[in-house]
Amino acid sequence: MTTFDDRENAFENKFAHDAEMQFKAEARRNKLLGLWAADLMGKSGDDAAEYAKEVIKADFEEAGHEDVVRKVAGDLGAKSDPDAIRAKMAELMAEAKSQLMDEL
Repeated sequence: MTTFDDRENAFENKFAHDAEMQFKAEARRNKLLGLWAADLMGKSGDDAAEYAKEVIKADFEEAGHEDVVRKVAGDLGAKSDPDAIRAKMAELMAEAKSQLMDEL
C-alpha cells in the first residue's frame, strides 16, 4: 500500500468513527430529553424510561431533530414550548457528548 492509500483509509475510518459518535450522542441526547420531559409530566421509573425510548424512536421519522421537538412539545402541551425544548436539546447535547467521552 502506498502512503496515499494509508491516508485515505485513515480518513475514511475517522469519518466513520465521527459519524458513529454523532449518532450515539444524538440518541443519548434524545434519551436525556425524554427523561427530562417525563419528569415534567410526572412520570418516573419504568414509565419515564419507556417515554425516553419513544423520544429516541421519534428521531427516526425524518431527518433533523424537528420530529423530536414536535413529539415532546405535543406531549408536554403548555408545560413547555418548542423554543425551550430546542434550548434544552442543545444543553443536553453537551451533556450527552461528555457522558460518551467519559465512557471511552
